[in-house]
Amino acid sequence: MNIFPTKEQKFKLLGNQKETISRLNRRTEKSENLTSQFTEKSFRGIVNGTDFKIISSIIGKGAFCVMTGKINSDSGVVKVEIHKVFKILLGVFMFLPIFGLVAMVWSKAQEFSPILIVVMVGQILIIRFVFISLAFKLISKDSLNRLQDVLDFEWIEN
Repeated sequence: MNIFPTKEQKFKLLGNQKETISRLNRRTEKSENLTSQFTEKSFRGIVNGTDFKIISSIIGKGAFCVMTGKINSDSGVVKVEIHKVFKILLGVFMFLPIFGLVAMVWSKAQEFSPILIVVMVGQILIIRFVFISLAFKLISKDSLNRLQDVLDFEWIEN
């Protein structure tokens, strides 16, 4: 089981490979660092031949998901995952209930009870499977739709 969600999808090109790569190059601002910054282009990142590693250029939520992929002659694949910086921040956020329980037991603010461990595990699971999953699902869907609009392809059902 992964701590953070990922999504991998295959697509079929509607045009040819050269046209698609050209369109992606035209709509991507070159950036070694995958950071949000205002731009007129749809994506920021690296397009290297048929491989790409990009983020959406939407300020605020575009850098949350990193899309890496490869464009073959008539199809392609894209993998979406959470950006490393956000993984670190979300990891700290996800483990805050552990720090809280340790601080509470250490300061003796409340007598230790085994139910506190159940509550802590529940909080971690809610943060992971509700908050992080929901944010990833919504933002990755938006990023993939933007990629589909730019590259002009159709999804292949898994």
